[in-house]
Amino acid sequence: MDVESKQGNKSTGMTPPPNYGSRRGRNCCFICLAILLLLGLLFLILGLTVFKAKKPVITVNSVSLRDMDFSLDIVRLQVHLNVTLQADLSVRNPNRVGFKYDSTSAILQYKGQVVGDAPIPAGGIGSRDTRPMNITLTVMADRLLSNSGLYSDILSGSGMLPLTTYVKLSGVVRVLFKIHVKTTTSCDLYIDVLNRKLANQTCHYKTKL
Repeated sequence: MDVESKQGNKSTGMTPPPNYGSRRGRNCCFICLAILLLLGLLFLILGLTVFKAKKPVITVNSVSLRDMDFSLDIVRLQVHLNVTLQADLSVRNPNRVGFKYDSTSAILQYKGQVVGDAPIPAGGIGSRDTRPMNITLTVMADRLLSNSGLYSDILSGSGMLPLTTYVKLSGVVRVLFKIHVKTTTSCDLYIDVLNRKLANQTCHYKTKL
C-alpha cells in the first residue's frame, strides 16, 4: 500500500513537457509580421523618394504662322481672314514610371471665344521620356468674323490680331497607387495682319498633382 501511494504521488507530481510547437508558431508569425512591416516601410520610402510622382511639363518649342489670307472690302466694310498656326510642343515625363494621358484638344481663342481647335488623341509617355506634338490650328472664320471686336483690332493703327492657344493634358502616374496629374500651357499671340507675320508670343505653364 505504501509503495502504491508513493507511486501515485510521483505520477501526480510529474509536469507536462513544454509545447515547443506553439512557441515556434508564434515566433514564425512575429517574423512574418516584421518582414511585412519592413517591406511596407521600404515601399513607402521608395514611393516618397525615388518613385515620388513628379509633374510632367508641356513646353512650347515654337509657334509659326503657317498660312494666312487677308482681304479688306472697304466699300462693304467686310473683312476676309483665314489663319492657320503650327504649334510645335513637347511633353516631358520626369517620372521613373510611365504617364498615361486622356484624349483632349488644343484650343485657339480670340478674346475668350473659341475660334479653332485640334484633337489630341490619348496616349502614354515612357519613364523619363519626352514626346513631341505637332499641332495645326486653323481659325474658324465664321466664328472669328462674328466677333465685333475683330474689326476694331484690324482697322486700328497697329493692325494686331490677339489670339491665345491653350492645351491641357490630364492623366495618371502609377506609383504604388494612382496619382492624377494635370498640366497646362497657354500662349498669348499677336499676329500682324497687315504684314502677315507673327509679331509676338508669350507662353505660360502650370502643372497640378
